[in-house]
Amino acid sequence: MASIFSRIVAGEIPSYKVAESDRYYAFLDIAPLAEGHTLVIPKKEVDYLFDLDADTYKGLWEFAAKVARAQKAALPCKRIGVAVLGMEVPHAHIHLVPLQSESDLDFRKEKLQLKSERFTEIAAAIAREFDKE
Repeated sequence: MASIFSRIVAGEIPSYKVAESDRYYAFLDIAPLAEGHTLVIPKKEVDYLFDLDADTYKGLWEFAAKVARAQKAALPCKRIGVAVLGMEVPHAHIHLVPLQSESDLDFRKEKLQLKSERFTEIAAAIAREFDKE
């Protein structure tokens, strides 16, 4: 059975897309730690990040770096934090989280609840910056 992320890529489940290539997809986390919290995935479904083939692994990180630069340009933050947990969805993914301090990258804290309009605004802002590169 396809993971929820594969279903998002296939368009079966809606997402707030910020970037896409032929091999990778980036979209806003709907339970974000901060505004702009983005998930970056390979379109090819592989459960564990370190099981990706070398080309896909390298390409995923290059794509994530471009997304992070777009986030930094679009959102007021000091840094973009990176986390790879891989426990919640069996599809390799990278969390990119806009940070003001190290404590912002704590997955135990309460998640933000944003309105659909705000998610749409944030996704569009990041997408505009991504397209500039």
